[in-house]
Amino acid sequence: SYEIFLLPAVCADLIKGAKEKSLKVKGPVRMPTKVLRITTRKTPCGEGSKTWDRFQMRIHKRLIDLHSPSEIVKQIVSFCSLYTACI
Repeated sequence: SYEIFLLPAVCADLIKGAKEKSLKVKGPVRMPTKVLRITTRKTPCGEGSKTWDRFQMRIHKRLIDLHSPSEIVKQIVSFCSLYTACI
């Protein structure tokens, strides 16, 4: 998603779903933001003034530790994936 402010809401919903099932939860722990940058020429033919476009994509990650059987984790994660698909 392009909106970074949605990430804490999704993490909070994931933690809330885990606590409703009385699971041990640790997190969310912020991981370093990865920035991917691409610089490219604006003109495709190479003639004219040398003007450049700069694009970047930021990847934000959060680590949430759940201590439970894998079936329950799959249920919680599938709920969150449905939630994020609607946004």
